[in-house]
Amino acid sequence: MMKRVLVIAVYLMLTLMVSAQEENNHEIERQAIESVIVQYFDGWLTGDTTLVGSAMHSTCNLKFVRDGEIVRRDRENYLSGFKPRPRLPNAEGRILAIDITRTAASAKVELETASRLFTDYFNLLKEDDRWYITDKVSTSISKE
Repeated sequence: MMKRVLVIAVYLMLTLMVSAQEENNHEIERQAIESVIVQYFDGWLTGDTTLVGSAMHSTCNLKFVRDGEIVRRDRENYLSGFKPRPRLPNAEGRILAIDITRTAASAKVELETASRLFTDYFNLLKEDDRWYITDKVSTSISKE
């Protein structure tokens, strides 16, 4: 009986240790993803293609609806629309949700400017210990 109790106690301790390690790893991955998204925000808000581009994988595609049609932009085309500028006044980026499963993740974010509210959904993948935005779908509304 004592041996059985000891085995159960050891099993429970190991289970708790593994669970704590998994939670710690999850938090580390979450922070890494948040860092990539903040880098994207900082670049987007200042027109810095280096920052925006480094957050995005080279294969990234961006999609949105214009005049009822889905429009697709590859990374190069998307980045060509940015011009360096002072940080947009009265603008901010917010991370609303992040969901992680091993080396894949999704994030819902908002970018708000004085005139528009953008809602973006990012798909992210981890490659060689680094997270990248691999796809983005976006919608926006006028605030005026």
